[in-house]
Amino acid sequence: MLGSLSWLLLLALGGRGLAQGSEPMFQSVTGTVLPSDNQHNPTQLNYGMAVTDVDGDGDLEVVVAGYNGPNLVLKYDRKLNRLVNIALDDRASPFYALRDPGGNAIGVTACDVDGDGREEIYFLNTNNAYSGQATYSDKLFKFRNGRFEDLLSDDINVRRGVASRLAGRSVACVDRKGTGHYAVYVANYARGSVGAHALIEMDVDASDPGKGIVALSDVAPAAGVNKLTGGRGVVVGPIVSQTRSDVFCDNENGPNFLFQNIGDGTFSNVAQQAGVEDRFQHGRGVALADFNGDGKTDIAYGNWNGPHRLYLQDGNQKFKNIASSAFASPSPVRTLIAADFDNDKELEVFFNNIAYRGDSPNRLFRVSRRPDADPLIQELDVGEAAEPQGRGTGATVTDFDGDGLLDLLVSHGESSAQPISVFKTSQGSTNHWLRVIPRTQHGAFARGAKVTVFTNQSGALTRIIDGGSGYLCEMEPVAHFGLGQDEVTVVEVYWPDGSSMTRALQSGEMNSLVEVTYPKEGEESVLANDTKCGDGLTVKNGHCAGV
Repeated sequence: MLGSLSWLLLLALGGRGLAQGSEPMFQSVTGTVLPSDNQHNPTQLNYGMAVTDVDGDGDLEVVVAGYNGPNLVLKYDRKLNRLVNIALDDRASPFYALRDPGGNAIGVTACDVDGDGREEIYFLNTNNAYSGQATYSDKLFKFRNGRFEDLLSDDINVRRGVASRLAGRSVACVDRKGTGHYAVYVANYARGSVGAHALIEMDVDASDPGKGIVALSDVAPAAGVNKLTGGRGVVVGPIVSQTRSDVFCDNENGPNFLFQNIGDGTFSNVAQQAGVEDRFQHGRGVALADFNGDGKTDIAYGNWNGPHRLYLQDGNQKFKNIASSAFASPSPVRTLIAADFDNDKELEVFFNNIAYRGDSPNRLFRVSRRPDADPLIQELDVGEAAEPQGRGTGATVTDFDGDGLLDLLVSHGESSAQPISVFKTSQGSTNHWLRVIPRTQHGAFARGAKVTVFTNQSGALTRIIDGGSGYLCEMEPVAHFGLGQDEVTVVEVYWPDGSSMTRALQSGEMNSLVEVTYPKEGEESVLANDTKCGDGLTVKNGHCAGV
């Protein structure tokens, strides 16, 4: 654990300003789960992290963007009870190309670009360029011919000139047309007229995925998102649209973008009318969540040494900032994550800061729903994940060991080489939980899908399958629900094309992972009229709805 005497003394005094009775949330397990060594957890500059099934075995791995060293792929070895790097310096390995040490990668995302049911991995490479033009292209790796190969290096894509040589900051995946073919949104940091945001997508007419031919195009101009700005954070999901995937960008030296998906593959920037332009701040980490349980998507994000935001959405697609003074307190923030770490039914927001001109500990807040009032925001004791001297650059969550509690991984870099840290929560081990994985029409993870569960006691809880968030990062493609002592009765999934599936759950399905396949024709509504949806709800047209 990275630490300082001053911060340890503060913790010993109970943590000034923390919620009353707050117990430390996280404890470090780095020494046992991912000890520092040159092969599995090298002391190097790292940045973004993403979670996907790299080796195709059904388990999830953590991909790490290595900046002054190779990219890493961390897999949980159940025999050793630890994470191991499977992207080794072995040319015979199918994962060798993913290392790409010359890329100086900072961002990474994964999604199914070609519709073959397996996610490709996109690395945003800077090659030391801060803005404008870079000298080394990004990489889009596809598993082909028994190994990962870079699609952007294929002759067809070199001729098309699609390989990005721009100084990007964040990447995320968006199914803009609801076809299950994802495009990669690249938030570039422009210099003058060089470096507009990009949207890399497969050209269906020029491709033959069955033969490994994937022709790519930058469709940002046609989609209406080729904007010039100081691009920073990106997040994707049904924000102001009901099910379609919208894109929110919190920018630097310019207003934020909120691109509403029109439905025909194009987007309209509605940030100003929605009230989220935040024109004079400098965005970084960003996450989507339904913080007050009204079924609408809210936005939380951090501003670099500026006031952090927690925007609740009303019924008119307008947003109101409800951040408390403690939540908004400026810090050199990088990653922001919204998740239920202790499975108590309420969301926590984790701020990953970078030690910048002195200690800057990470922070944690609980956002608790209240009837007929805005959520209650309380600062919690983050425990050993404080890392006041950590050069935090990225972070992600996943349940790598299958115990039903989310694990937190934090990467470090930029100003100092430090190993990755791994944390587990020390709370909530007796709480119920449910994990849901929706699949696309092609069988891949349905990034951007919305999952709502209805419970016996707590009403509806909603999650969005992450297509890229945090800042430079991407969370696991799973809707994770902490339930306290409650139980889920019904699960509803909405895909980016508007398709939906509703199914009842039995008590025996609590504390498990449920997969939901894309509905076949006629399968969208499956609830019986006597299904219990929760207080004030009943079955209407196969779905849970208000009376």
